[in-house]
Amino acid sequence: MLRPVAAGHIFVAVMREGYPINVLGRIKDVPEVCNIYCATANPVEVIIAETELGRGVMGVIDGFRPKGVEDRRGCRSPARLPAHDRLQALGC
Repeated sequence: MLRPVAAGHIFVAVMREGYPINVLGRIKDVPEVCNIYCATANPVEVIIAETELGRGVMGVIDGFRPKGVEDRRGCRSPARLPAHDRLQALGC
């Protein structure tokens, strides 16, 4: 369900029967676009901050919680890996 964000200087593109990746490059090419928070088919939640000056988008929550975490072999949780491998599995 699409609800008003009520924060200035944003736009939201909603598509049906298409893939966000197909239009992402064209949106990035627009000089006025500073940030793209997500391009997904998953449900998202927008995180809004409000100050005396107004409201703004801080980020988005994209999709659902993971059902589990796998390492490069697809069988162990990064929490059980040695520290060096754990950082690599987490993208650090």
